[in-house]
Amino acid sequence: MENSEKDNINTNDAATEQANTDLNFDNRIALEELKNSVDAIKAELGKVIVGQQHFIELLIVSLLVDGHVLIEGVPGIAKTITAKLFAKTLKTDFSRIQFTPDLMPSDILGTSIFNVKTSEFEFKKGPIFSNVILIDEINRAPAKTQAAMFETMEERQITMDGTTYKMDAPFMILATQNPIEQEGTYALPEAQLDRFLFKIKIDYPSVEEEVKIIQTHHNRKGGKPQALINDILSPTQLIEFKTKIQDVIVEEKIIKYIADIITKTRNHPHLYLGGSPRASIATLNAAKAFAAINGRDFVIPDDIKKALVPVLNHRIILTPEREMEGMTTESVIHMIVESVEIPR
Repeated sequence: MENSEKDNINTNDAATEQANTDLNFDNRIALEELKNSVDAIKAELGKVIVGQQHFIELLIVSLLVDGHVLIEGVPGIAKTITAKLFAKTLKTDFSRIQFTPDLMPSDILGTSIFNVKTSEFEFKKGPIFSNVILIDEINRAPAKTQAAMFETMEERQITMDGTTYKMDAPFMILATQNPIEQEGTYALPEAQLDRFLFKIKIDYPSVEEEVKIIQTHHNRKGGKPQALINDILSPTQLIEFKTKIQDVIVEEKIIKYIADIITKTRNHPHLYLGGSPRASIATLNAAKAFAAINGRDFVIPDDIKKALVPVLNHRIILTPEREMEGMTTESVIHMIVESVEIPR
């Protein structure tokens, strides 16, 4: 993402924050506990993670709307540690799966093993049976292993030997991939990409943030980052918060605004593939969560704008000509947003 685009996003975020501060209204939905919990999670992660506030907020939003996240960035910029520490703020189980070229579907889902004592086959659950699952380098595994995740991500269940096993709630997949080192990788198919709520691109930190990262590491004196993080949110609270987010008010003109933007991606001259109706629904759900964590029980256009880039990043494809020119999906998204009239 270019600096000018980053500045625009930061300006929009600042303006939204100020607007939230200036507004004085009585919510029809009690959102204070939700907002306080989100702030507490951010504070816990802030003990270790320097910067990355936008990344952390997107993880929280995805959790609140039952979404999965694809995290893209070069090695060493805290993708994995942020995901692990984020999971630790939740009172849930966590598992990590390292994807490799020789990984088989049964290594993830589990397999049936013959029990000599009972003379029956028993299903031994794989590491996917957890609450928050970190998949490291998801594009390292072959297509058949990636495809094994389809039912799990969409239906939140696994069918083995004719038996269906439901995943315990919450269920969230955080998958990382390296955009630089592509040798020995398998590109994720569009059908699987579409099952991720967000694709978050992580950049290098600024010089000031780099200094703070080094200083923080030095001050820990070899201590483990996980030891500094306390759990904040229980599954019961999470269910309650999800219910409240579903009740956030969305006016008809806001829904039309989403539809206009997503529709424009389908016939834009710079795009080979536009967003599907799933992209519209993802934008709506994320916008409702953005509103709720900012203490509002109604969605405003800025909530939509904050959701669009991570929702569409992996769902739209540039034409080969524009890709060769160095254009980015982010720049096209901003171009489309500027061309659609903001509802008043």
